[in-house]
Amino acid sequence: MTLDKLDNNVTAQITGVDWDLIAPDEGKRLRALGIDAGAEVKVAHRGIFGGRDPLAIEVGRTIVALRRDHARAMQVAAQ
Repeated sequence: MTLDKLDNNVTAQITGVDWDLIAPDEGKRLRALGIDAGAEVKVAHRGIFGGRDPLAIEVGRTIVALRRDHARAMQVAAQ
């Protein structure tokens, strides 16, 4: 399953990221924030407009705003 499909408040582990779907500079920023394979994440909130973008995800004790397109590039396994 991809991160954009994960239900709110469900903890999951990122099992893989298709970095080819993410611009190199954005990928660098995401890795710096700890978003990579092996990280535990949880969707805290979703946007309220149209496509429900962005997603607020918890990575450790940090909350990061993430575009839905980026979340689609991340495979997760619920724990």
